[in-house]
Amino acid sequence: MDAAARTVGVEEELLLVDPETRTISFRSAAVRKEQEEHPGDDGGEPLDHELFLHQLETRTDPSASLEEILRQLIAARRAAVDAAAAEGLAVMSSGVVPVAGFEPRVSPSDRYRDMVATFGETARTGGTCGTHVHVAIDSPAEGVGIIDRMAPWLPLLVAIGANSPFVEGRDTRYASWRMQAWSHWPSAGPTEQFGTLEGYRESARLLQMSGAARDDGMLYYDARLSAKQPTVEIRVVDACTDLEDAVLAAALVRALAETAAEQWARGDELPRWRAEVLRGASWRASRMGLSNTLVDPVLRELRPAREVLERLLRHTRPRLEANGDLDRVVEGLERVLRAGGATRQRAAFEHAGSIDAVVDDLVRRTAPA
Repeated sequence: MDAAARTVGVEEELLLVDPETRTISFRSAAVRKEQEEHPGDDGGEPLDHELFLHQLETRTDPSASLEEILRQLIAARRAAVDAAAAEGLAVMSSGVVPVAGFEPRVSPSDRYRDMVATFGETARTGGTCGTHVHVAIDSPAEGVGIIDRMAPWLPLLVAIGANSPFVEGRDTRYASWRMQAWSHWPSAGPTEQFGTLEGYRESARLLQMSGAARDDGMLYYDARLSAKQPTVEIRVVDACTDLEDAVLAAALVRALAETAAEQWARGDELPRWRAEVLRGASWRASRMGLSNTLVDPVLRELRPAREVLERLLRHTRPRLEANGDLDRVVEGLERVLRAGGATRQRAAFEHAGSIDAVVDDLVRRTAPA
């Protein structure tokens, strides 16, 4: 009998914008207050603050049903959009701020102020937005086993979710500029295999001893043990404008985690990858998205993106089938191969020749139908 699907949860970070001027707004506190006072019919979790005042965060409750996750994501988006509209603002979902000419303002939190004071310009460029996927684990030791075995597959998720080609009003030539900006944090990115829970904890201790991480919440590994939940958290996917892309990421993360957990439980040999090679694979995924070749995690060579995604599908197929997610994932992979987030942003720019058109398109597509 197939094991039950693990619960997943999704957090997404959003950007506030003035829809008339297309400039970034720093009024997240007012929007959060509006949503708390008028939560709407959907209820759900209140909007949360982030490092900077132009950001909002939403989160779902854990659920084994992706349809329930999608319902909660839609409700959270609707709450954010309605609260922003009440303040004359709009919400858009993109991995980075695409427009030029704004100076970020830190949220009024001692923790965030300390982060900016300690990490300086690294923190100031840290106002990126991601889709973070949590998958339930049975124990921290199992979680480390999952993290170690998922590592070579994570660059494919970078490519699938790439949604940040523009920054400062210009095309970066990257599908996910967010991953490049995020890599400035000293605790961010791919990791060597930890091997054991003790190895994970020792890595965390040494990073915090050096000052590279303030606490466990600042372990910005591509995959980490959540500091607050009994989950593994995957942090490589850009904020997804289209919520079906976020659900696609959740389905794939869960299937990868469950596959890795089965390998760990059997005691399968751990495939060895050096961190710098994983960084190279992640860089290529960030640069190319799905438009070119990617590093195949099995062959360890460059292969066409479609071929590598087919390998991902074969690797996770048993769990996707058991979870009832296979059709959604097959359809979703075809969708992002045709036009993922970065492709759609560039299409909006090419249509009108203006970054304003990109903002307008992001605002329109961020709002739930």
